[in-house]
Amino acid sequence: MAAAFNEDQPVRRAAEICRGTMRLIAALGYYGVTEMTLANNRRADIAAVGPGGDIWMIEIKSSIQDFKSDHKWREYMDYCDRLTFAVASDFPQELIPPEAGLIVADAFYGAVIRDAPEARLAAARRKAVTLRFARLAASRLTSVNDTGWTPGEDTLTSPLP
Repeated sequence: MAAAFNEDQPVRRAAEICRGTMRLIAALGYYGVTEMTLANNRRADIAAVGPGGDIWMIEIKSSIQDFKSDHKWREYMDYCDRLTFAVASDFPQELIPPEAGLIVADAFYGAVIRDAPEARLAAARRKAVTLRFARLAASRLTSVNDTGWTPGEDTLTSPLP
């Protein structure tokens, strides 16, 4: 991973880590959404669903300060089968707690350095999280499809006279 990161731009750095992580998990068969609010009102940076319905939450940390100032990550564990941190290559990996996995990513791709321990969700919780995930993804897709639309001859219904 040759891309250089700019520590002075934490928002840009987090976006780069997120992009590489999303590309990595897609290659692993997981598809995610960003900024998903959970039932406990916490917001996961990435929530992803795998081919077997397993749920993976990924917390992005753009700096040591970002990591040290955030103590709420354990509150995500009740809403996923696995929790993983995604960081840049220059992040001190020994800071990542053993109860979470570790991904190192740049803007183009990433690598799973350590798998997260698995703690399977109860069926009712899995259904609730999956439904929340599906509704968020569908809502965002609806917004994308609606952007820039104008009536024309190729519409399913004709415009009102």
